[in-house]
Amino acid sequence: MSYSGGQDGVPPRPAEEFAAAPPRIPRAALDGVRTRRIIAVCLDFILVSTLSALIFFGLLFLSFGMTAILLPPIFPLVAFFYNGLTVSGWRMATPGMRLMDLEMRTMAGERTPFINAAVHAVLFYVTTLLPPLLLLSFITSDKRCLHDILADVIVLRRSAPPAWPAAAGAN
Repeated sequence: MSYSGGQDGVPPRPAEEFAAAPPRIPRAALDGVRTRRIIAVCLDFILVSTLSALIFFGLLFLSFGMTAILLPPIFPLVAFFYNGLTVSGWRMATPGMRLMDLEMRTMAGERTPFINAAVHAVLFYVTTLLPPLLLLSFITSDKRCLHDILADVIVLRRSAPPAWPAAAGAN
C-alpha cells in the first residue's frame, strides 16, 4: 500500500515546508552591527596574535629552536580554532564580539556549528585579501558580508529582541 504522490510509502510534504521564507530580523538587532564588528575584529586580532606568539615562543623554547621553520602557520591554526570554538560555544561569540554586544547565529536562528564558525574565519581572512568584498555589507539589507553569506551566518546585537521565536529560549 503506497500513497500516490510519495515514495516508499511516505506521503509527499507540503511545498511551504521546503520554501520557508527567511526570518524577519528586527532593526534593533542590526543597529550599529557594522561598527561593532570592526572593533570586535580588532580586539580578536590582538587576542589571536597574542595567543599565536605565546604558542610560537613556547614551542620554540620546548624544541630548542629546532621547529622554527615549521611554526609560521601557527596564526591561521590558532585563528581557525579560536573562532570555531568560541562562536560555536554556548556564548555564540568570540571575546571581542562579546565585548561589543554581538553574537553569531545561523540564518535559521540556531547556534552556529563549529565547522561553520571555523570556515567563517577562514573566509574572513581570505576576504581581507580583497577588501572591496567587505563593501557588500553596505548593499545587503541584513548587513552581511560575503563570508557571512557563504558560511550561512548572521551577526546580531546580543541585547536586541530575539529575531526568531525559538531564539528566545536558547540563551
